[in-house]
Amino acid sequence: MIAPDNAVVEAARGLVGCPFRLHGRDPATGLDCVGLVSATLAATGASPITPSGYGLRNLAIAHWLPLAQQSGLVPASGPVRAGDVLLIALAHCQHHLVIAADAQSVIHAHAGLRRVVLQPHDPAWQIIAQWRRAPQTEG
Repeated sequence: MIAPDNAVVEAARGLVGCPFRLHGRDPATGLDCVGLVSATLAATGASPITPSGYGLRNLAIAHWLPLAQQSGLVPASGPVRAGDVLLIALAHCQHHLVIAADAQSVIHAHAGLRRVVLQPHDPAWQIIAQWRRAPQTEG
């Protein structure tokens, strides 16, 4: 088994500084949080399936959650570790995906700063779901 945690973190770190763009999927023209996770997973060999039709605020997100597993992520629990993809609640109806760089910091597409950043994990963020890249078998 090959642990993909380092590959996820390195791929995400490589996207720090990319511009922010809602529904962005291309690092050259801009990424949103979904695009960041998608680009990161693709760089690690996964074939991510990305949702569409979402806004900065969404009343319902449950119909998009199965896409995580379809994209090569598996549910995780316990302490956050490097490479985890976290779905967090920033405010009412405002959900956001971040990638843990380590237990204390995250990489995410920051709409306010208009770019992908590495910053400390905010303890006020409520983690709604946690996933990890599924281990790959050597073949």
